[in-house]
Amino acid sequence: MTGPRLWLTSVLRLVAGIAIVVPAALLLGASSAAAHPMPHSVVQLDVYRSSVSARLELPVSDFSRASGVTLDDVSGKTVPAARARTVRSYLEAHVQPTTTGGKAWRVTVGAMRLSRTQQTSTGTYRELTVTAVLTPPAGADVRRFTFRDDAIVHQVVTHVILVKVRQDWAAGQVDGKGTTQVGTIELDVRHMKVPALKVDLGTGSAWRGFVAMVELGGNHILTGTDHLLFLLILLLPAPLAATAGRWTGLVPARRALLRIGRITLAFTVGHSIALAASSLGRLAIPSWPVEAFIAASILVGAVHAIRPLFPGREALVAGVFGLGHGMAFSFVLAEMHLSTGQLATSLLGFNLGIELVQLLLVSLALPSLLVLARLRVQPALRLTGAALTGMAALGWLADRLGLPNPVARTADSAGSHTTLLLIVLALTASTAAGWALAVRGRTRSELVVQSSTAA
Repeated sequence: MTGPRLWLTSVLRLVAGIAIVVPAALLLGASSAAAHPMPHSVVQLDVYRSSVSARLELPVSDFSRASGVTLDDVSGKTVPAARARTVRSYLEAHVQPTTTGGKAWRVTVGAMRLSRTQQTSTGTYRELTVTAVLTPPAGADVRRFTFRDDAIVHQVVTHVILVKVRQDWAAGQVDGKGTTQVGTIELDVRHMKVPALKVDLGTGSAWRGFVAMVELGGNHILTGTDHLLFLLILLLPAPLAATAGRWTGLVPARRALLRIGRITLAFTVGHSIALAASSLGRLAIPSWPVEAFIAASILVGAVHAIRPLFPGREALVAGVFGLGHGMAFSFVLAEMHLSTGQLATSLLGFNLGIELVQLLLVSLALPSLLVLARLRVQPALRLTGAALTGMAALGWLADRLGLPNPVARTADSAGSHTTLLLIVLALTASTAAGWALAVRGRTRSELVVQSSTAA
């Protein structure tokens, strides 16, 4: 090997050694703070028929470093108007979805706010949350596209973006609680580029959306403690007769069954009409008056269970108050921003889920209601149940009028114990049915004895 070539080889080996040793020394000598995991960004997608809504969750420190827009000095939750315009323009330039053929989507950045949050192992940090609407060109597929986002990664090379789907009606993902991971966006250190993420959500269907809405309707009535209490508190005195403003005596079992059926049917008709009208009409109804009306309806039902306010007219009252409950149900559908076809399908599935679970609960409660009315402890149990229901209703009413309180929080938390509720109802129903059969058998035996004695 000649001298120059030998010299060149030695130099190259020296450079290669430095390239390996120096980064290793830096990593080994890094402080614990430098090795501390940094928060990542999250993009949550809501997939609609002709657009995609994106919720961008961005660590403030990394975003400020990458964009040059200082937000660390903002103490409140609102981004100052001038800086908000700069943030909006910056994100619209760096968040760039395209069709699989390369045609750009339109990106419209909307509301933004600042908050404090934390991720696993990162500790508490400030976060910028931004909503954006991603609209594809006419005829493009919203379920398959390319998503580019280098708002932070192009400057903070260690940053990672998690892309998830939160709502996708056609895929049966409708509750907005869980998320499905689509992929990640991060720097390709080999080529020093930020590759785009290929999003492929598969083929959706109306059937999957319908089934998901049936399940959502059932879960909504199960976890909607206020809706359950209203129906059950109206059914509680159904087997009783009213005389001179008091609950006294019993009505025949057949009449009690008919009364329970009419109350349940009227409530169903009332909330179904309101749900259909407010959903299909896309009525923008404020939520707090409706929720306060529901709390008031429960309070009225509780008072009626103590002292008859409208004996014999429970079905009419259930239908009228059911209108308010139906409007509350419609808020769930309004948040999904569905197309007219999807909305009609969802309305049918959601209402079917509500009715199926409602029918199950009434069927489980029915034996208990009929047997309870014939027990000596019936007045005490009825008054206790009505008092607890009335207390919950007062707590909800105060909370929905702007006065948060522990009673409302406790009543709301009861919706998380639906499995226990079903078990208790099932056990009570079976016990009541067994008791009724035993009483009937004992009565028949007594009649046989009496007949034999008479003979």
